[in-house]
Amino acid sequence: MAAPALAAPLSAGFADPVHDAQRSFAAVMRAMAEPGLPVPLASDLDPPAPLSREAAACALALLDYETPVFLDAALSAEPAVAAFLRFHTGAPVVDDPAAARFALIADGAALPDFGLFAQGEPDYPDRSATLIVQVESFGAGAIAIEGPGIRGRRSFAAAPLPADLSARLTANRALYPLGIDLILTGPGTVMGLPRSVTPVMED
Repeated sequence: MAAPALAAPLSAGFADPVHDAQRSFAAVMRAMAEPGLPVPLASDLDPPAPLSREAAACALALLDYETPVFLDAALSAEPAVAAFLRFHTGAPVVDDPAAARFALIADGAALPDFGLFAQGEPDYPDRSATLIVQVESFGAGAIAIEGPGIRGRRSFAAAPLPADLSARLTANRALYPLGIDLILTGPGTVMGLPRSVTPVMED
């Protein structure tokens, strides 16, 4: 009789849980306070693929047992990802995006429609979703944005992302103070796109 297959070992979390979580949280908060600005985010995590180190660091810093999380198709196809998040954060993994406070998106090009996620409520706009989206690279110049935390205008680019991202951000801003927030994560970097940003045409 063949021996049962052994489960893959669970990937380790932060080496220094308190310090590393605080450092990651501070990077995310700076990114959200200065939208469109690439902020360094160092991580020595080795999460199960296709979850990136940077997205994992954000998740471990932001999630807890009271924050349901949704995984996109690429992440939910790998059971080790959900196991990693449950073990290190206690966050429940949900199948309904509307029930999630956070969503992890491995495939930025297939970023789901923002309307699938909680937009908040008039009396409780904070009851909305934050999407942590993995990208492969950051650059400058593709989309110009204005809003709180930006002096004048700031331009950014990130890939892969949907071609209609600017239109989505415009529609999202129209819902303010409701709407979703975006955290983009790439190699060694995090960038915030809160609901308060407004895409604008370059002169």
